[in-house]
Amino acid sequence: MFSVLWWGGHGMVHASSSAAATATATAVGYVKTTAGDVWITTQGQVVKAALGTAIFQGSRLKTGANSSLGIAFIDNTVISFGAETESVVDEYLYAPNQSQFGLGMNLVKGTLNYMSGLIAKLKPESVTIKTPTGIIGVRGTHFVARVEE
Repeated sequence: MFSVLWWGGHGMVHASSSAAATATATAVGYVKTTAGDVWITTQGQVVKAALGTAIFQGSRLKTGANSSLGIAFIDNTVISFGAETESVVDEYLYAPNQSQFGLGMNLVKGTLNYMSGLIAKLKPESVTIKTPTGIIGVRGTHFVARVEE
């Protein structure tokens, strides 16, 4: 089950999904807060999240019971994840000089709190959050979503 709980209103980074490109890809965000058991999986490498852990396109974010995670993306988008959440960074493109933007997340289960950054402000239709039962098109600045098993 999926629900939206509340809806409110420089250089280039383009993350690629190929294995070779990810090995040399630029980070699209970083862990800003973490509590409890939090794991980041990128290209099969699993690491325990810590302050400053890099996030890349394709990274799978997973929190355990009584755990949380806060990510800040390079465009200043901030997403917080609650306990027992699993999400994937499907797409990230931030190239303001070329007017190219994209942020796609897949919320597999759990909760997230989204605060928009420059991508949503400059091109709101380029931000989507997929869930098992639907897609959220971001047109505001803040929302909370929950996916139940």
